[in-house]
Amino acid sequence: MKLRILELRRARLPLVTAFHTALGSEQVREVLLVRAESDEGEGWGECVAGSQPSYSSEYIDSAWLTIERCLAPALLGAGELNGTGVRSLLRRFKGHRMAKAALEMAVLDAELRSAGVSLRTFLGGVADSVTAGVAVGIAGSNEELLDSVGGYLAAGYRRVKLKIEPGWDLQPVRAVRERFGDALMLQADANGSYGRSDFEHLARLDEFSLLLVEQPLDEEDLVGHAQLARRIATPVCLDESIVSAASAATALALGACSIMNIKPGRVGGLLEARAVHDLCVDRSVPVWCGGMLETGIGRAANLALASLPGFTLPGDISATDRYFSEDITAPFVLQDGKIAVPDGPGLGVEVRRSVLEELTTQVGTIRPGD
Repeated sequence: MKLRILELRRARLPLVTAFHTALGSEQVREVLLVRAESDEGEGWGECVAGSQPSYSSEYIDSAWLTIERCLAPALLGAGELNGTGVRSLLRRFKGHRMAKAALEMAVLDAELRSAGVSLRTFLGGVADSVTAGVAVGIAGSNEELLDSVGGYLAAGYRRVKLKIEPGWDLQPVRAVRERFGDALMLQADANGSYGRSDFEHLARLDEFSLLLVEQPLDEEDLVGHAQLARRIATPVCLDESIVSAASAATALALGACSIMNIKPGRVGGLLEARAVHDLCVDRSVPVWCGGMLETGIGRAANLALASLPGFTLPGDISATDRYFSEDITAPFVLQDGKIAVPDGPGLGVEVRRSVLEELTTQVGTIRPGD
């Protein structure tokens, strides 16, 4: 397959409700999409970087510039190309994993569409649907939080993740556990907002029988996470700290976690995400698929990944209406607590061009030789 054009497209999707975490608040999801046009067809990818460098050092402006100036010219000048070759072609460029992941997704989608193969089949997925969990942001009060959680449970979500931060942790977690009982699969996500001086405080989460506490400390503090894991009964899960299969192996060797959240964009692409999955399966470490407020493009890719056999815990892949009143693909719907994995060629979704045009704020086209 030979690439002819790489198109970058920036769009803004209003969220149904504001999403508050320890990293800040979002009311609009700004997204960077990549369309790869080849001599055999086209494919789409989504860059999960945010509008600001809060979750990671990458953000949309930096991703656009990196793709435009470095990554896209390398791919467009490569001649024959396939999705599995994107990683090696871009390896000489350090970092920028979210930008690389978007390009790999687009090329894989184009390749698999032309071959009539689904992404699920290509990755080795075995499930035709994925159990859905929901992430609940920091609320204005316990009452507001309880109403929100109750609504999601009534809708059919089977696992609830509460965003926490210093000052909003023990009380809301206790309120949810007391209201909805011990049978609720409940976990907490700190987005790295605590430090080593908070170990004793974090140990108080043990009384709530959580599935896990996610990324309690800074992403670079693997040793601190290993120390915390020895101090508390609640399993420690890592998110931001895991940026590759190599970093996952290091974290496990240190004992920094016993559960892992896998996000394709964070680790540099779907193929690296599969490598992290395979590593964890080999070490008998449970994994689940995180979410980054993706559009239907990224959500389809996450569902394909989460269909792999090692994804034994419910992830953050919620139905479309959890975040958007209108998406750029047909909506994903929650049915009996699960979401179907697309089985069509490539990502298995079609972009609704008229909707995308209305939401688009910037378009750029890169051709060979530009």
